Amino acid sequence: MALSPRLDLRQSQQLVLTPQLQQAIKLLQMANLELSGFIEQEMERNPLLELGEGDKGGADEPGGDAADMGAGEISGFDSESGVYGADAGMDGSGVVGASDAPLDADFSVNVFDDGPNDGIAQAAGGSGQLGLSGGNSGGSGRLGGNGDEEGFEQNLSDVPDLRTHLNREMQLLIHDAADRMIASNLIDLVDEAGYLSADLSDMPDRLGVEPQDVDRVLALLKGMEPTGVFARDLAECLALQLKEKDRFDPCMAKLVENLHLLGRRDLAALKRVCGVDDEDLAQMIGEIRALDPKPGLAFGSEETQTVVPDVFVRRTPEGGWTVELNSETLPRVLVNQHYFSALSSRASGKDDKQFLSDCLSNANWLVKALDQRARTILKVSTEIVRQQEGFFTHGVRHLRPLTLRDIADTIEMHESTVSRVTSAKFMATNRGVFELKYFFTSAIQSSEGGDSHSSESVRDTIRALINAEDPKKILSDDRIVELLKAEGIDIARRTVAKYREAMRIPSSVQRRREKRMSA
Repeated sequence: MALSPRLDLRQSQQLVLTPQLQQAIKLLQMANLELSGFIEQEMERNPLLELGEGDKGGADEPGGDAADMGAGEISGFDSESGVYGADAGMDGSGVVGASDAPLDADFSVNVFDDGPNDGIAQAAGGSGQLGLSGGNSGGSGRLGGNGDEEGFEQNLSDVPDLRTHLNREMQLLIHDAADRMIASNLIDLVDEAGYLSADLSDMPDRLGVEPQDVDRVLALLKGMEPTGVFARDLAECLALQLKEKDRFDPCMAKLVENLHLLGRRDLAALKRVCGVDDEDLAQMIGEIRALDPKPGLAFGSEETQTVVPDVFVRRTPEGGWTVELNSETLPRVLVNQHYFSALSSRASGKDDKQFLSDCLSNANWLVKALDQRARTILKVSTEIVRQQEGFFTHGVRHLRPLTLRDIADTIEMHESTVSRVTSAKFMATNRGVFELKYFFTSAIQSSEGGDSHSSESVRDTIRALINAEDPKKILSDDRIVELLKAEGIDIARRTVAKYREAMRIPSSVQRRREKRMSA
């Protein structure tokens, strides 16, 4: 058979994701900060995009058409039937009847036939409906808040970092210029926990001072607040705090010198070393526990970050549940059609017109993608609330086993899409703020052949059993297995030990020692 080049025509099918659809998929898994950064980058590249403020950007106002997505709410969840009624504007999946058109379509205009507000309002009809509106029904981003109150994050005080605090205190304590130079260098060597673990042997030569000057300044700095800073190790840190409390007697000094025995909970050896009885040793250990082993952490260098929920879940007066998007976390992006018209009338070159056309197309796509992202988050959150109604009503003990596939099959989406939606998204409920992934737990079979149990509810049961145990009858892992089987939970001992360690609960031997010491 001769080998020679030739041309052949072949037909094949393959799934191709357009760049816009790929970007829309990435938008789903972005957290609030990531999404804000992405929109800022798009606004720098696209002159037709702008952020809406307040009620700006309505369809009747100059400056652009509606792309302002506020809080979206779903009501009509019947707690008795466990479904969302069609009269509340929902389809069979429990979400507003909105278009789920693919995101890679050619959106040539920025005005939708039924906008996010009008379409949902018409579908809902009457009272009780809520859609993706531009109002502040999200309570200014807080559960149960109002627009006149400031959020919790606005009341956080400006806490200086440890080095700033020490430098301020040093200025009041030391007045000599040479000593201040030594003190500043020592402060720079302190780690975030407040310890001075660096080697100081080369400091006298480096600064041109005497070694005794460094030791003298260091002794002054050890008297600064918080007590325990500039210690070389944990023992010295605890000793400084005990000296301030006037509790550093010879017996306590022996205890501080033998912290390794305390770490191993070798109480018999500690009693011999310190020369005390059980009651005195328990009191001394209690005083040690009241100290701060890392005093510098009280002056964190990182700003405190609060979790901002993406979704609110509230109970309705009728006994159902309302699922609502947080309007404060949704970007309000507008497309400035007037600016586009003004630039188009002045554009003469082919390249200029093509640039404006691309900018308009990309801007329209971004508006549609953000709208679709909000609808998808609302859709997944609504189904989670429907599936886990027992948790919201009765607590963690009634948390059901749930997988991503369960949600994906119900709302007719791919499992990977649900995974992206639940990544780094938080839900504010009547029982606290939870990540959406919290509601997805594995199943543990029932010993009586009934419904399986959620692993999270089993953890809560184990925690409750241990918290309620008698100090004189500490529950072993085998005993916990027996108690769980009596409640219909079929679980192995190694699984109990794994859950207990994950919750940082000591073993039965360690708990017995701790409760004996605290008794």
